[in-house]
Amino acid sequence: MEKTVTEAITYRRSVRIYNQEEEIDTKIVRKCIENAVLAPTSSNLQLWEFYHITSKDFKNKISAACFDQPAAKSAKQLVVIVARKNLWRKRAKANLNFLKKNFGDKPVEIYDSKEKFAISYYKKLIPSLYIDFLGILGLIRYITFYLVGFFKPVYRQLRKSDMRIVAHKSAALAAQNFMISMAAIGYDTCPMEGSDTLRIKRILNLPRGSEINMVIACGVRDPKGIYGPRFRVPFTEVYKEI
Repeated sequence: MEKTVTEAITYRRSVRIYNQEEEIDTKIVRKCIENAVLAPTSSNLQLWEFYHITSKDFKNKISAACFDQPAAKSAKQLVVIVARKNLWRKRAKANLNFLKKNFGDKPVEIYDSKEKFAISYYKKLIPSLYIDFLGILGLIRYITFYLVGFFKPVYRQLRKSDMRIVAHKSAALAAQNFMISMAAIGYDTCPMEGSDTLRIKRILNLPRGSEINMVIACGVRDPKGIYGPRFRVPFTEVYKEI
């Protein structure tokens, strides 16, 4: 029986060694990836892609790029989560088309204020945030809004590096959805940052603007796959009620 959310979160551990006698169902893993894409994402741009590695040859290549760490080498399948900031134009256009379809077949002139704002958001605001040239435009935006910020609250994550972080935050939220979904049905995962990301991009034939967010090992835990009891700093150190 599928675990509750709390049970799945408690069950989930970063498993470093997987049971080689236990296979996992590719269709079920795919369903968990479908859950991943339901994660919240900045401006609903969904600047992510998910590469589900089931081929043994590709798994071995990516494992080598992950330094053949035990989690990668013993995994039955891998999921590579890719941040695609460079797809913002395509995703913004998809949002615009979706909005217009849901607003109904009517002239733009009779859109109400909320509809006009939504259209303007994707046609004007998103381009103003994502268009850049060698980081120069982002720096200009940052300085301009920094000065305006002396007088009123402003959005400050405007540099090229900031927009990269935005894409990676959304991808990480999707990764957590995936791992909790896997835990809910008794499958195990291990998110790995230790990898040669350039080699992984070449293996997957990814374009220049893509970035590896993380590689997630998948399988069923071996008893030796969890290296020790869970450690967390005391909750009182990280929880602040104001």
